[in-house]
Amino acid sequence: MNELTSPSTKPTWREWLLAEEPTSRRQARAVGWYQGWLAFRSNTLAMIGLIILVFLIVCAIFAPLLATHDPYAQDLGQRLLPPGFQGNLFGTDSLGRDIYSRLLFGARISIYIVLLVAMVAPLIGLIIGTIAGYAGGWIDVVLMRITDIFLAFPRLILALAFVAALGAGIENAVLAIALTAWPPYARIARAETLTIRNTDFIHAIQLQGAGPVRIITKHIWPLCISSLVIRVTLDMAGIILTAAGLGFLGLGAQPPSPEWGAMISEGRKYILDHWWVATIPGLAIFAISLAFNLLGDGLRDVLDPKESGQ
Repeated sequence: MNELTSPSTKPTWREWLLAEEPTSRRQARAVGWYQGWLAFRSNTLAMIGLIILVFLIVCAIFAPLLATHDPYAQDLGQRLLPPGFQGNLFGTDSLGRDIYSRLLFGARISIYIVLLVAMVAPLIGLIIGTIAGYAGGWIDVVLMRITDIFLAFPRLILALAFVAALGAGIENAVLAIALTAWPPYARIARAETLTIRNTDFIHAIQLQGAGPVRIITKHIWPLCISSLVIRVTLDMAGIILTAAGLGFLGLGAQPPSPEWGAMISEGRKYILDHWWVATIPGLAIFAISLAFNLLGDGLRDVLDPKESGQ
């Protein structure tokens, strides 16, 4: 009798993750994540974006193993070779450096910039937006007017101003992009906070004696995360383009760093006769920007309750 009933008492992992009535908080969280993954996996374009992004990240991590040449080695005798000639998969640039190898190491710089900005800008916006939305009054007015000032300037122009003040370099470029990228996150966090602060469960928490700091960090921030994650993913393409624009103007990563924007800037002088020098880094920027946009659309469909309810 025990042998007959044992299979039903020990469900498989899939049955456990698809349970309609979770028996614990841990199982409920796991069920939510798994159902979100199933919904995301059903989106073909989002999966394409994820595959492209994972491929680029793997290429960046294993760049020393995948590169066929030293990305900094110059050989003027091999300058401006076309793709596929003498073992140069994507050709060489004006200094004889292998474009394929520089592209792999350049992916590290682009992903490094994206990760740093993604950690700094949303955090600044989350703090400012939730404080403004929860406190209200003159604090809300002051913080939102500062946000409006930042939003009044195009991101690239404002980033140029910050880099000009801070000096050229990849760290200063990251700081400048982060300082220009936080206002949209502040707006989203404020809007979410305004809809949450007058709900019954917030009033119940206040009656229990919780202070503003605890309410904001423990109860409001978690409810704002999903909206910010969607916005961050959709903003990654803009961050990469801004970083490439700074590199193109010589204000981002400095030579001889293989930054994609700087590679395009160098290749623009040869665009008519030696198209690959500027075109291939441009295609790399296009690919990673497209991947983040497709991934962001897929995450929005999964995480946004208004989208998933349609």
